[in-house]
Amino acid sequence: MMSRQLREGLFAVAGLLTMLVALFALGALLAGLAMDGWDRLSWRFFASYPSRFPEQAGILAAWVGTVLVMVVTAFAAVPLGLAAAVYLEEYAPTHWLTDLIDINVANLAGVPSIVYGLMALGLFVYRFGLGHSVLTAGLTLALLILPMVIIATREAIRSVPDGVREAAYALGATKWQTVKDHVVPYSMGGILTGIILALSRAIGETAPLITVGALSFIAFLPHPPWQAEFPFVSFQWLLDPFTVLPMQMFNWVSRPQEEFHRNAAGAGLVLMAMTLAMNALAIYVRARFRKRIRW
Repeated sequence: MMSRQLREGLFAVAGLLTMLVALFALGALLAGLAMDGWDRLSWRFFASYPSRFPEQAGILAAWVGTVLVMVVTAFAAVPLGLAAAVYLEEYAPTHWLTDLIDINVANLAGVPSIVYGLMALGLFVYRFGLGHSVLTAGLTLALLILPMVIIATREAIRSVPDGVREAAYALGATKWQTVKDHVVPYSMGGILTGIILALSRAIGETAPLITVGALSFIAFLPHPPWQAEFPFVSFQWLLDPFTVLPMQMFNWVSRPQEEFHRNAAGAGLVLMAMTLAMNALAIYVRARFRKRIRW
């Protein structure tokens, strides 16, 4: 019979090989993108609108649209996901309805993104009349990452030892004071890590945005979020048409000219840089909060 140490050693080797294969694939992808699109990265590329001339085309509308859609996604998914996770983990009674909600949240995290796009098309575009707008795109991606935010938050809350709660109750704290002042702050590292990783997945999604009407060619920016007259804040940009970086890349790679393919590689580098930066931020946040926790 195979010894336990031998099985653990084989598992460690298999895990290491899997990680190396993944890193090699990622490195090959980045190297290919860099060889094709590195020379396209310039200030003009970031500050220009799409054009039918590849040497004049840029990603201004795409990266601005990506940032705006991510802002709407974060504002919609994060508060709702945190509230749902705190309620389910700390307040909800344990019975069949809670178990049913748990199963559905876990299943929703594995639903293909195109299904969320079709649901958003019927709900936000046709039922609520929001149109093919930044608001529709942000809410669609918020629905997509909401199960991930809930699951990550619940896992982070579960990692807080029960002794912390019992100590708070022993000092006379209420349920809400225990959650607000102890449970949530101690689990904030895991919560923020889950939120950032969920947003880094949403930033690369294309299928649901195609379904809700993202434009592949757009030569203007949404309205600014400020204005000269009172109340100085404008929400007109929420209802403006939009495009995002994955859509711009899809448009360029579908064209026969080689120069457009180089533009797509340059946009891919920008998208990969944004995704890796968000993952690096998640690692930094997790490490920083772990150092501050002393059980």
